[in-house]
Amino acid sequence: MSNICSTPYFKAWPKIVSKISQDNVIEDEVELIINQMTLEEKIGQMIQPEIREITTEELKEYKIGSILNGGGAWPNDNKHASAKDWASKADDFWMATEEMFSDRSFRIPFIWATDAVHGHNNVFGATVFPHNIGLGCARDPELILEIGQVTAREIVATGLDWTFAPTVATPRDLRWGRVYEGYSEDPEITYQYAAKMVEGLQGDAQQLKSDEKVLSNVKHWVGDGGTSSGIDRGVNAYSEELLRNIHACGYFSGLEAGAQVVMSSFNSWENESNYDLSPGQGEVYNHKIHGSKYLICDVLKGQMGFDGVVVTDWHGHSEVNKCTDTNANYAINAGNDVLMVPIRSNWKGVIKSALEGVNNGEIPLSRIDDAVTRILRVKMRAGLWNKSRPILRKYAGMQEQLGACSHRDIARRAVRQSLVLLKNKHQLLPLYRDQRIILTGSAADDLQKQAGGWSLTWQGDENTLDDFPGASTVKMALEAELGQENVTYDPNLEISLKSGDVAIVVFGEDPYAEMMGDIKVWQTLEFSALKKAYKADCDKIKKLKNAGVKVISVFFSGRPLYLNEEIANSDAFIAAFLPGSEGFGITDLLLRDSSGYTQYDFTGKLSYSWPNKKRSATVNKIPSHIPNYVLPDNEQCPNGEHKPLFEYGYGLNYTNKIQDRNLDDLTLDINDAELDEIASYETHLYGVKSTIGDYKLKIADQVHWIGHDISRNNSMTLNEVWTKPYNYQQQQDAMQVTVGQTVCAVYLQTGDGSVENFSKYRNGTLKFEIKGLLEPKNKVYLSLQKTTLISDIDDINMIDVTRYFNKSDSFEEIAIPVEDIINNNIDVNYLDTPFVIYLDGPCEFVIANVVWSN
Repeated sequence: MSNICSTPYFKAWPKIVSKISQDNVIEDEVELIINQMTLEEKIGQMIQPEIREITTEELKEYKIGSILNGGGAWPNDNKHASAKDWASKADDFWMATEEMFSDRSFRIPFIWATDAVHGHNNVFGATVFPHNIGLGCARDPELILEIGQVTAREIVATGLDWTFAPTVATPRDLRWGRVYEGYSEDPEITYQYAAKMVEGLQGDAQQLKSDEKVLSNVKHWVGDGGTSSGIDRGVNAYSEELLRNIHACGYFSGLEAGAQVVMSSFNSWENESNYDLSPGQGEVYNHKIHGSKYLICDVLKGQMGFDGVVVTDWHGHSEVNKCTDTNANYAINAGNDVLMVPIRSNWKGVIKSALEGVNNGEIPLSRIDDAVTRILRVKMRAGLWNKSRPILRKYAGMQEQLGACSHRDIARRAVRQSLVLLKNKHQLLPLYRDQRIILTGSAADDLQKQAGGWSLTWQGDENTLDDFPGASTVKMALEAELGQENVTYDPNLEISLKSGDVAIVVFGEDPYAEMMGDIKVWQTLEFSALKKAYKADCDKIKKLKNAGVKVISVFFSGRPLYLNEEIANSDAFIAAFLPGSEGFGITDLLLRDSSGYTQYDFTGKLSYSWPNKKRSATVNKIPSHIPNYVLPDNEQCPNGEHKPLFEYGYGLNYTNKIQDRNLDDLTLDINDAELDEIASYETHLYGVKSTIGDYKLKIADQVHWIGHDISRNNSMTLNEVWTKPYNYQQQQDAMQVTVGQTVCAVYLQTGDGSVENFSKYRNGTLKFEIKGLLEPKNKVYLSLQKTTLISDIDDINMIDVTRYFNKSDSFEEIAIPVEDIINNNIDVNYLDTPFVIYLDGPCEFVIANVVWSN
């Protein structure tokens, strides 16, 4: 295993000396093409729509230079699309691009980007590696190099050219929903890893031009891991010195390794250096980095000398208050070169605004030429002019490359190196192979929890075991290693227990990605309280402990969380983070070999501090490379009150790091009265403040009255009912519903179908937001009851809300007094459907932010 070297201190923004330097031949060729391009062709190169929002004909019409697939987008909307399907779709766009330039004296190849952030994770059958938080625990840069190489190989098998990876954020608040995308809370690991991942993905200048490598993209520039309260897209208030030496270190090494693309960050940076590039025009600049000419042009491109491409994040320009959905001119002037504008109506509007902006002098033509020069330079460095069409490339369409045995072997090793042993009382682990095991816990046979977010879908949910061919859960691995007869799998823990039994409890967080994964400001780090369903697994551990069973807990999570009681009640506790597709990497460490000897030892060390209190969300290792470090106001001191339960770098093993402290009698942090009072003020069922999974948005029609979960990721069609995720305040935070000639119900149900007590809101209001798109032909009703039979609708209590569904250009918040909805027939002490809309006949609307409030 390689050692992690110390991180240098950067007194100023360093000048980057990239391993991929400027080539005069490329520069001359780029200039020759630029001089022949029309303005429309130049703007087209700067636009990057999402594959679900563009056709090959539109690509030709608007001269588009690149596309992306978002998380959960696949060729022809086929989740199980093969490598050949992907390469064929890339080939379609490549051929359309060739047709687009067929009558021109030059050609510019097409390029496709994807989020391959822990393997080629959006593709069916691909190897899914541990997320970065686990890899940070491995402390092995050479492992990162190998993972990058494997990921590149699987990407090129699908005909793609560019991955939005690696993430080089330095997360400093555990409440952030993207903590697991960062290697560590301290830049020392990220600084070493970023360069190795870039090298693995891209290779050197010559290898990048081959059919075996892809463009690497360090992200998100800069400071996304340092927002106040861990709020995604929030405010970073670190000084410029700390922004540079904590949050930017991964860029310095990644760019020196040759990364060709940098992605702008959603967060803002409140600092006087972050100036308004057009003061006096419109609103005062809101410091969003997508609009930061200082950080993008002056620092990144100027002081650091980066000559590659800066791409915006998903619709990121709209975060800047001087931009709109359809106008990114301010973001262009700030230095963004490629604009990721996924939605069709928006990217067409952005093109129109940019053309007008150049023609009226708002955008200097020199800025456009600089952007297109960078785009063509990077495309040439990637050898795209000399590569064949995607389907004919060396590895294109080779299904055997996805999840290849050699790839899975590396992933399995990565799992072993990323797991951290937190507790091992009386050396309970490793287990002998003749040991009979009780296996329980919600994650024991769940690839969603094991893989985490950014796995086939954006949030990593709406997946089943069938979506991960070749993968192995803990259950599958244990049964294969010990035999089914020696593993009693009881997910609900209903069997009789006796003292001396050994049980493995595999539990953890549900999958999530950005925004949806943020821990809300009124919540704490207490795992059991984050979601209603989480308490059940914690109760299992307590039940086993009380029965005298020896408990081994394996915890999947995207961040360290408060689990003092669960750790105390366990005899052994493993922080497995998000290990990915290879469950055998876990059992490698749990079990001895057939001769009774230790087959693999733990080597993982925490790359984040593990909290000892529920509110210790910003406890981080003091960075040793920064002289005279002064703790920022938003961070908690790692000494004293917020001292971690397990410090950064902690990790036990079976040989020379044996447990030497009492972890059975941990002090519990139980004073939550104030927070409970705040949390009880409102219950968010759906929308930006809801907790995903606590309530499910469902739909029932005449054919499917039993009800179907509505996908937050993809469009759905039932009988005369269509749903489509809608971007309102955040990505996919609302739902568009289209109703044809049918009776249907759109409703929210408790996550597990059980009843809940809403009596505290008896004198409150039920609020929701509606944007009417097509006025209803018949009455629309609101209720708190969903009938078992469609014929019984007329027998339930409901109120007429038709007037709120009239066509509108904007959302309207509706607040209905609860007392207006209920009567003697509805007992709010026992509700399992605390929101139901009944519709009959044609209607179209978007629904968002459903909440019970006092």
